[in-house]
Amino acid sequence: MATTLEGRQKAAILCVTLGAEAAAQILRHVPEDVIEPLTVEMARMQNIDHETAKDVLEEVVDLSFAHGYLAEGGASFARTALEKALGPIRAAEILHKLSAAIEATPLEFLRRSPPDQIWAFLRNENPQTIAVVLANVPAPDLAAKVMRFAPPELQAELAERIAGMEQISPEILKEIARMLKVKLDAIVTHEYATSGGVNSLAAILNAADRGVERNVLEQLEKTNPELANEIRALMFVFEDILKLDDRSIQLVLKDVDTKDLALALRGAKEDVSERIMSNMSSRGAEMLREEMEFMQPQRRRVIEEAQTKIVAAVRKLEEAGEIVISRGNDDEIVV
Repeated sequence: MATTLEGRQKAAILCVTLGAEAAAQILRHVPEDVIEPLTVEMARMQNIDHETAKDVLEEVVDLSFAHGYLAEGGASFARTALEKALGPIRAAEILHKLSAAIEATPLEFLRRSPPDQIWAFLRNENPQTIAVVLANVPAPDLAAKVMRFAPPELQAELAERIAGMEQISPEILKEIARMLKVKLDAIVTHEYATSGGVNSLAAILNAADRGVERNVLEQLEKTNPELANEIRALMFVFEDILKLDDRSIQLVLKDVDTKDLALALRGAKEDVSERIMSNMSSRGAEMLREEMEFMQPQRRRVIEEAQTKIVAAVRKLEEAGEIVISRGNDDEIVV
């Protein structure tokens, strides 16, 4: 059984089971001092029985889900979600294996801190320190709530700093952790973090209220229009159509070309396709399916261009006030 195997043996079984191409991709992310012993272990693998391979793959999937739950809602959320999905015993086993990751979650304690309290401490810090904290808080919606307390001119500056951020050194994070511990008496240090970037900023603005979003984008249009356009492209992705209500989807469908729609759905998840077709007439949905069925294979770039056109139609309708895209704790009332 896989439970009796060492970690290196499980890694070797995973690589062998997934095949040469996938194994090569995995090895690109493995530390150099691990590659040689892992390669030796793979060479020793002669015959891997089906049950052992199945156990290893299931463990990898379970741990991946657990990591996702941790990122989404912290340790408590992960435990609850795993217990519902796998039962308390299996959930405890997985969380035990992830105990180091749980302890290393950056700024996890801030999840339970009121946004105004976080801002009260940060308000006198320099903008770069504030940006680092916002980029490393456990959830984008919390960063958005904290950013709401910043003056409008500072919001735009913080946005630029987050977007331009790549990697934060352990020393900087440890120093910030020390300062927070003195003030809030609770901190989790982080060995290493990859944070910030345009994706991080887009996630924060997606969770922010419209006032913060509009102010940041308007200011960036003046100071850094290229960055503003890049953020706008990330603010609403094609799959986010699922967030729209039926009336909004119907309005979008009126504004898009059927050929573009067919192309866009070629690369879409099944739930997105089903949601769109459920907002079409029976005849219209049937014709769309037929067009997709007889369409020649398309390059990924062509499909993405079609999806971009659909997203542009959504943004155009939103800017005209004809539809509303739900974001975070948006408290605007539609009447």
